[in-house]
Amino acid sequence: MEERLRFVARLLDGECMSEVCREFGISRKTGYKIFDRYREKGDCQESCA
Repeated sequence: MEERLRFVARLLDGECMSEVCREFGISRKTGYKIFDRYREKGDCQESCA
């Protein structure tokens, strides 16, 4: 779960989705899924679990 929080934090800092996904070893589809859940819930604790 901490890894997903770090992922979202980097996106919120303005980093490029493609680059962050590449560094975390996930597809952009998965990255957008994680980020969209965060934006919907506002808290990655529940939305990223």
